[in-house]
Amino acid sequence: MVLNIPVKQIMSKQLVTLTEKNSLYDAEKLFKKHKIRHLPVVEDHKLVGVLSYSDLLKISYADVTEGEEDVEAVVYDMFSIVQVMAKAPVTVTTETPLKEVIQQLIQQTFHSLPVIEENGDLVGIVTTTDLLEYFLKNA
Repeated sequence: MVLNIPVKQIMSKQLVTLTEKNSLYDAEKLFKKHKIRHLPVVEDHKLVGVLSYSDLLKISYADVTEGEEDVEAVVYDMFSIVQVMAKAPVTVTTETPLKEVIQQLIQQTFHSLPVIEENGDLVGIVTTTDLLEYFLKNA
């Protein structure tokens, strides 16, 4: 198992993304449709934030009132993508070695890291699932 290979060899390249104009309803649909937990938020191919499924869960339970029938509808109308997303996500480049990616994930307690090129364009995302699949395949 080689930990010095660049992350570009295992990152997910088929990105599902949001823009700041999308709604939290859009985000929830994408999470469920694609069975993913992290959505990069982009503007002109540049990363401006990351929204995680756990971010949606946190706000869904934040303002729960007794007897509320459709909590998500009420809460999703109260917030925007910009208000909920992580606005300064930690990133790695395509050449970042896996060992460094793993160290970042451990230190930051994240479950994904957006992968950018030197010009700042988003080109991928690496998740704990990507890493586990790599380790399983190379065990």
